[in-house]
Amino acid sequence: MRLTRSILVAGLLVPGVLSAQTADPSSCWLRNATPEEAMARTSPFEAVAIPVGGHTAQLCYSRPSARDRQVVGNLIPLGEPWRMGANEATQLVLPMAAEVGGVSLDPGTYSVYVIAGEEEWEIVLNSNHERWGIPIDAGVRSSDVGSVTRPVEEADDFVETFTVTFEPHGDMMGHLVMAWADARVELPIHAAGMDHGSHGDGNR
Repeated sequence: MRLTRSILVAGLLVPGVLSAQTADPSSCWLRNATPEEAMARTSPFEAVAIPVGGHTAQLCYSRPSARDRQVVGNLIPLGEPWRMGANEATQLVLPMAAEVGGVSLDPGTYSVYVIAGEEEWEIVLNSNHERWGIPIDAGVRSSDVGSVTRPVEEADDFVETFTVTFEPHGDMMGHLVMAWADARVELPIHAAGMDHGSHGDGNR
């Protein structure tokens, strides 16, 4: 399958002086754990660098594995909120204003969750990010900022462990690529103010 290597730095780095390809795990919210401790969990923590528009955003998430279990319709429930990972809520850290699938976001940190279907995922951005990934109840959903619906594609190969990578499309935009089992979903992200044409269909 088409995957771009993400760069993970386990040390504590100073925000704002990172190279364009380096994630900063110290800016991710973790409950009672250091990045190193979170990386040793059964579903290990990872931070994915998202270089767009001269800034480096990042996605903080944990990576569950199938382990001979049904993924779609079980580990990824259909028609119900899924934390898009494991452990803490998956977080999108934006040092700049951006558009994610057509949803306009100010600089800040957002949680990300999914309502999955067999043919498409609704990907939801939420302002309540310093929390455990479940439950995603009415109280959590009251902080939804926007959502975007993206098609599910078939992965080229079976993906044992949930994986998110970033595929750059030039300097100003790219796609977050989420893959697990046979499912693959792409989410466009670009710096605010760029004409994204048909790349997003988000809802505010």
